[in-house]
Amino acid sequence: MKHILFLVLAGCLAILGCSSAKKVPSAVITQGISGRVTELTGNRMPMKDAEPDLPKPILTTVFIYEPTHISQVTRTGTEPVYTAIATRLVASVDTDSTGHFTISLPVGSYSLFVKQGGRFYANLFDNNNNIALFTVEEGKLTQVTLSVSSRASF
Repeated sequence: MKHILFLVLAGCLAILGCSSAKKVPSAVITQGISGRVTELTGNRMPMKDAEPDLPKPILTTVFIYEPTHISQVTRTGTEPVYTAIATRLVASVDTDSTGHFTISLPVGSYSLFVKQGGRFYANLFDNNNNIALFTVEEGKLTQVTLSVSSRASF
């Protein structure tokens, strides 16, 4: 009896081992936000005969919140670093090794924050003091560039 079970099991494994693997195509995101997160560090002042340092891509998490006004965050001082955000978190996405990310989102406006340690970073504001506000339109992929410059001097 054991020999028969062994032969059946070995036959099944041989058949499964010979079958070709089928790749399932990954879904292409056509609506949402796609972008890159980079970091600027050090002295960013232009210097004569010196090539400027290029921004470096960073591995981080991008947090997507409902539209957030400066009055809806908690921060210490005037730095664009926040310890709490009072609006609803919609989604989050990790960047890859080149700083790129893409996320599918419904039509609407969103505030984007970059994870920096245990805090949130965003240094973009519109005329109404909304923080890093980007709009997703029907069937479009909104392109964004987020630059963390908390360790740079200008």
